[in-house]
Amino acid sequence: MTQEPFGARLRHAMDTRGPLCVGIDPHAALLSSWGLGDDVAGLERFTRTVVEALADRVAVLKPQSAFFERFGSRGVAVLEKAVEEARAAGALVLMDAKRGDIGSTMEAYAATYLDKDSPLYSDAVTVSPYLGFGSLRPALDAAAVSGSGVFVLALTSNPEGAEVQRATAADGRSLAQVMLDHMAAENEGATPLGSVGAVVGATLGDAGADLAINGPLLAPGIGAQGATPADLPGVFGAAVGNVVPSVSRGVLRHGPDASGLREAAGRFADEVRAAVSDG
Repeated sequence: MTQEPFGARLRHAMDTRGPLCVGIDPHAALLSSWGLGDDVAGLERFTRTVVEALADRVAVLKPQSAFFERFGSRGVAVLEKAVEEARAAGALVLMDAKRGDIGSTMEAYAATYLDKDSPLYSDAVTVSPYLGFGSLRPALDAAAVSGSGVFVLALTSNPEGAEVQRATAADGRSLAQVMLDHMAAENEGATPLGSVGAVVGATLGDAGADLAINGPLLAPGIGAQGATPADLPGVFGAAVGNVVPSVSRGVLRHGPDASGLREAAGRFADEVRAAVSDG
């Protein structure tokens, strides 16, 4: 039986667990600050701690695949187990892989993250559309079949992203707006929320784009990157109710104690609720 579409599952998770995504980013400095080695054993201990502390309470966990891939097959094995255990505990897993390619290669990426028979099957995956939105069709189709989601890079918070994303298309729209309009078309008619989301940095100040895509808006940059929950209404305007703020170091720096991780995640979730309500 096909599961409920990702957009509906995400809306329910946000309403019941709070609108927050916590990243799992085991980079070397963070492992060290936890007193762990920059090795597979440290990676495994770190990841298990985060999943056990948060997977039964946050809406979304977002492992950054690069931090696992750097350890080779043993690191990927840790990632596979984390995905399985996080989903079993009720969290939605968003694989932060930012894949983007064409044809059979994109089909292979889609099979890796969006096919239920894959050991890395996730509830959603991040993708890059800047080989043309149509290049994402294998991932969009695979997600529709499995009831998964796709988050498409639109307006990222890194300064160099603007040279592509803010460039002007032939019809006068920014390239980011072109991508957002494609996403809106994919989500047309979906209720309560479409399954094709956009990645829009919370640090932008003003998105300067129409974010009414009837889909979720993943907002990295809360916490260590300088944005706060109070900034969300100013960036996202009327679409703020569909924002999924993403926090990584702002929560993870409170480890390795599980209670510290839980308290930090709960605090951010409460602040986001208040900001969205006030907005």
